[in-house]
Amino acid sequence: MKINVVGLGYIGLPTALSLAAGGWSVVGTDKNEALLQKLASGEVTFEEKGLPELFSRAKQSGNLKFSSSCVPADVYIVAVPTPYLKDSKRIDPRFVNAAVEDVLKVCSPGAILAVESTIAPGTMDTCVRPLIARAGLACKTDVHIAHVPERIIPGNMLYELTHNSRTIGVDDPAVGETLKTVYRAFCQGEMVVTSIKTAEMTKVVENTYRDINIAFANELARLCYRGGMDVNEIIRVANMHPRVNILSPGPGVGGHCISVDPWFLVGDYPDVVNLILQARRINDGMPAFVLERVSELMEQRGISISEVGFYGLTYKENVDDVRESPTLQLYECMKKHLAEGARFYDPMVKTTLVERQYFGLDAFLKGLKLVVVMVAHDELKANTEMLSDKLIFDTRNCVSGKNVIKL
Repeated sequence: MKINVVGLGYIGLPTALSLAAGGWSVVGTDKNEALLQKLASGEVTFEEKGLPELFSRAKQSGNLKFSSSCVPADVYIVAVPTPYLKDSKRIDPRFVNAAVEDVLKVCSPGAILAVESTIAPGTMDTCVRPLIARAGLACKTDVHIAHVPERIIPGNMLYELTHNSRTIGVDDPAVGETLKTVYRAFCQGEMVVTSIKTAEMTKVVENTYRDINIAFANELARLCYRGGMDVNEIIRVANMHPRVNILSPGPGVGGHCISVDPWFLVGDYPDVVNLILQARRINDGMPAFVLERVSELMEQRGISISEVGFYGLTYKENVDDVRESPTLQLYECMKKHLAEGARFYDPMVKTTLVERQYFGLDAFLKGLKLVVVMVAHDELKANTEMLSDKLIFDTRNCVSGKNVIKL
């Protein structure tokens, strides 16, 4: 079988490389010519542990090619972004729609069209099936559709791609068995075949569950600050109970999954969703809460905004992914309130994203009185002695010392 992976971002590229290294003939498609040029020259397009080595194995296999357009294939895997519409909170399906339309122009009779992109429950019915009908084709005969959502996290993608279970949503169980064979090239986890709508819903529910748990921890942090209590100590002690597992609070929720997917349910079921909406509001409000705490510390210690530095621009530690970054949300909040002037730095980010962004730890720290830890990169934890003369506001509970104030 020939496989065409459409979209070569954080999900599509590792999937294409894993399939090729596992023995399948793979064409990776993306509209971004600059990205394709980098890949053609053997350069990976984002930082991820083990990705260069996987790329090398995939190239050496002779099974991997790249193209700016879809090609005739037996199986298509669509892995393009699925943002949400800020006003309605509903899924913005334009990238999925465009990818499906491109596939339908060239797909072979009986081809399987599997969407890996995370989508709102019902998207395959409301978007993909109508596009197939409009192209004069029929589901279950001309084209077999499936939803196979990814379950991997930046920073540990390749391990999770190999070991996590997979959900395969299909109309026809036989198609599910075919897709099992395809994914078995790299997936060692359990693969469950179910209905398409169940697959759509389970992926969104998984990320929504995590969002709600984080919101509980973040609300505890705000409550404990108001009451003069140590939220981290309270969580540590509470978690000694055998049936309690509270997560750690933080400066917000970022990334393209947890901070996005719950909105699909809010947008589609506004009269039903209450807890999920409140969790989203709590987590989205954390960057502003951090900024309030920073303002209080500045006033208490006589620190000016130019003496404040925010460490970390990515949404989590040891990755270069800045999608929905809490620090960038905080930065926008600062601009809105005319409080620009602080420094920003992240060892994983090589391009300029904000004003007063630094590209070296020494230069960033020089002259600062207050360092706000937004991301717990390994670099920071390995160089805590450089912070000994600074006041540290640690939103990630990753630094210790007399000069450290926790969230």
